[in-house]
Amino acid sequence: MSQNNSNWAPVPIRTHLITEKDDIVEVVLRYTSSVAEPGDVIVIAESPVAISQGRAYLSSSVKSGLLARFLCKFPNKDGSLATPQAMQLAINEVGAFRILLGALAAGLGKAVGRSGDFYRVAGRELAKIDDIAGTMPPFDRFIVLWPKNPKKITDEIYKRTGITTVIADINDIRCVDILAISGIASEKEIIEILKQNPLGNDDQQTPIVVLKKINKGR
Repeated sequence: MSQNNSNWAPVPIRTHLITEKDDIVEVVLRYTSSVAEPGDVIVIAESPVAISQGRAYLSSSVKSGLLARFLCKFPNKDGSLATPQAMQLAINEVGAFRILLGALAAGLGKAVGRSGDFYRVAGRELAKIDDIAGTMPPFDRFIVLWPKNPKKITDEIYKRTGITTVIADINDIRCVDILAISGIASEKEIIEILKQNPLGNDDQQTPIVVLKKINKGR
């Protein structure tokens, strides 16, 4: 891939509302078949992948325990675990022991002016939880966990299309996390391109983007 990001143009692809009834691989193939070609990069937002796996939970349906209600008071209120329900789902996923170890590490780290120790110990995947209002209706009332086995999904799409495929977690403050990548691409370059967040999980309803090379002669 070229080291000049201006050589790449994102083509957002509008889809139907993806739910747990969808096979995300088939969805991607259907919507990109007439757009993507060899040399392009298919980028998929992580939230609809998780939603298609049934990893979205209506917040009001999650019964939070005492531990979750206590621990959710400590994370940043803009973070992914600031509600009892989100914290409870984190506990359900990785276990109370890891969460407590993470909380202890966070407290010790804060004492020496260091941040991020909670996720380093409890699990970096917990930072990928989208709490309520993290995506488009009706999932703005849901807590969406991270996708399971994202590399298996990108491998399958790449195998069937021959087009480099990426699953990414992107936010509006230029933070990009590549969950999986299959094909020929520079992960560092893709991160730079995606910092402008061409994906749209809100009203845009464009959870898939095809990156097309503008000047293929370079």
